[in-house]
Amino acid sequence: MKCLPKSTRLMHQICTFFKEQHLKDVIVVSIGFLLLFTAYGGLQNLQSSLNVEEGLGVLSLSIIYGTLLLSSMFLPPIIIKTIGCKWAIVAAMCCYITYTVGNFYPSRYTLIPTAFILGLGGGPLWTSKSTYLTVIGNKYAEKAGKLGKDIVNQYFGIFFLIFQLSGVFGNLISSLIFGHNSTKVEILNSSAYAHCGAGDCPGAFTSNNSTESHHPAKILVYTLLAVYTGCGILAVALTAIFLGGQTTEDKNQSFCTTFLATFYHLRDKRQCLLIPLTMFVGLEVAFISSEYTKSYITCVLGIQFVGYVMICFGMSTSLCSLFFGKISQYTGRIALLTLALYGVLFSEHKEAAFANYRLWNSLGFLIAFAYSNFLCVYVKLYVVLSMLIAGIGLYGIVECLECTKKPSTAFEAENKENTNLPEDEQTKL
Repeated sequence: MKCLPKSTRLMHQICTFFKEQHLKDVIVVSIGFLLLFTAYGGLQNLQSSLNVEEGLGVLSLSIIYGTLLLSSMFLPPIIIKTIGCKWAIVAAMCCYITYTVGNFYPSRYTLIPTAFILGLGGGPLWTSKSTYLTVIGNKYAEKAGKLGKDIVNQYFGIFFLIFQLSGVFGNLISSLIFGHNSTKVEILNSSAYAHCGAGDCPGAFTSNNSTESHHPAKILVYTLLAVYTGCGILAVALTAIFLGGQTTEDKNQSFCTTFLATFYHLRDKRQCLLIPLTMFVGLEVAFISSEYTKSYITCVLGIQFVGYVMICFGMSTSLCSLFFGKISQYTGRIALLTLALYGVLFSEHKEAAFANYRLWNSLGFLIAFAYSNFLCVYVKLYVVLSMLIAGIGLYGIVECLECTKKPSTAFEAENKENTNLPEDEQTKL
């Protein structure tokens, strides 16, 4: 094998990789999520620009994350126990497709119900995915005589590397389609842009028609939505046909046990101190996908540039998923802040810890989208910045608490084998 050319060895390794059924399942679920969130991610970034009237687009997003918050707490154990992880993923993906279809004729009677349906599916989708990858990872590790946490983390690394590319493809599709818009936009004088950026306030679009003038032709909107719907249907078909049938966790806990463990975990002062930083993540991503796309991109450049600008965000996120794990061995945890943070600090109670992450992260999204139609952008910037400063400050206290631990306790916690959720877990629609 060593005598073979480098390119031949690489092809052999790739072929060997795909021969393993468990790795096929990782690739299938990853591509399924890639297709699904190519559609949803691209559409989310356009909501504040496409559905401006009465703030309907942002209102639908607030409903999504409000419902997602509740569904994450109540539905996953019930759904997974009833139909298993695979079909829970398939059913949840169908919920996402309804929201895309609702955008063909946006109104309170289409977007609000479909946003509610999407939120209901969001909680089971992410929990089922995490459970599925964890189960097949631990089963393979047991078969191969390897550490479960090593295999599971490898699977999640593959998943997030592929998944984060949805930010590139979804935005690229929207920009390429809207780039054909034949509507000529009048070049406005500098005073017209006073209502863009930080100066964008509720009702400002009535005096500044920049956002409305950039609205694409209906036929282009329908074309985009048709492509996104097709991506969603393809994701469902791929997952339903090719994903293996491993369905449930090795250790099933009752719904009440899981639910109560989430709030019981708040007795840990470190968890409470991390709440502002966790909420900041939701506030920051919501600001980028809603305020930044509308007030800084569409208002000045046009909606066709939203995708191109957001591609940079998606590509950097994807690359970070690949490289930050390697950087951590040189920089340590403090330099990377929240990346893998919950899995390291709460190694003995990871399920409850990640449930809290999803809870407070979703709450950050909900708050950001809820006040979006009522506050000026500069006020929102102050809110996000204040939460960041508070989060970093409280995180410093967490590190101080960790430093005061007995070395033996810290060593045992860090080296305990993990059979629960891995440190790469995150809650993004």
